[in-house]
Amino acid sequence: MCRFVAYLGPPRSLQELLVDPPHSLLRQSYAPRHQRHGVVNADGFGVGWYDPAVRPEPARHRTEKPMWADRTFASLAGVVRSSAVLAAVRSATPPAPVEESGAPPFTWGPWLFAHNGAVDGWRGGEDGGEDGGEDSGVGTAIRRLVPDRWAAGIEGAADSEVLFALALSRLADGTGPAVALASVVQAVTELAEARLNMVLMDAATITATAWGDSLWVLDGPDGRVVASEPSDDDGSWVQVADRSLVRADAVSLDVGPIPGTP
Repeated sequence: MCRFVAYLGPPRSLQELLVDPPHSLLRQSYAPRHQRHGVVNADGFGVGWYDPAVRPEPARHRTEKPMWADRTFASLAGVVRSSAVLAAVRSATPPAPVEESGAPPFTWGPWLFAHNGAVDGWRGGEDGGEDGGEDSGVGTAIRRLVPDRWAAGIEGAADSEVLFALALSRLADGTGPAVALASVVQAVTELAEARLNMVLMDAATITATAWGDSLWVLDGPDGRVVASEPSDDDGSWVQVADRSLVRADAVSLDVGPIPGTP
């Protein structure tokens, strides 16, 4: 469906993080090794990064092009450096449109968000996929859970963006990132079968769920990474068990059950 990688650690260039490793996100856009649904991720690419000394909100670049065809990213990857990065490549499920508004990561205020997965029946009478419209079916029911303030900010047709809006509404109520993502899992799975590997981050934290697809973590002196799959063959990568929650910050990385789920 998609591949994502989130990084916290010493400042590194986007080239180092996303292009240079032997199984980098760039390679995962056309030859993923652990993807359970779909073959390539050629329906868009995006990357967000932080410079807290300038502002709490991230910068973001995204496109409907495949990552390998994104010349703008190729020109900036070697010179942009950050200690907090979230990037993703997209595989849209037909009949979802391939357009920039559907490309992760999504952003609001200090937050970046990406989703690897799908909600079954998103469109009425169809096995919805990652990005179907929400004119009928489960998508309609889930969108009704999003308060108007956050629904008004939804730009496109991606189910991922609706899930992000639902998480934002929880965060606005004072809920922390872990409980916010857990509540999204609970709300969606009460209505439909779904694959909900989600990642939510700001400049200091990463929170992610493993629910239906691959998720790996790397915790070491060169930083902490939460990713859909390893970017190299380093033996320090650890696969996250399904139905788990990952929390990482500058000093620790923890994996445990998703609160409130079986």
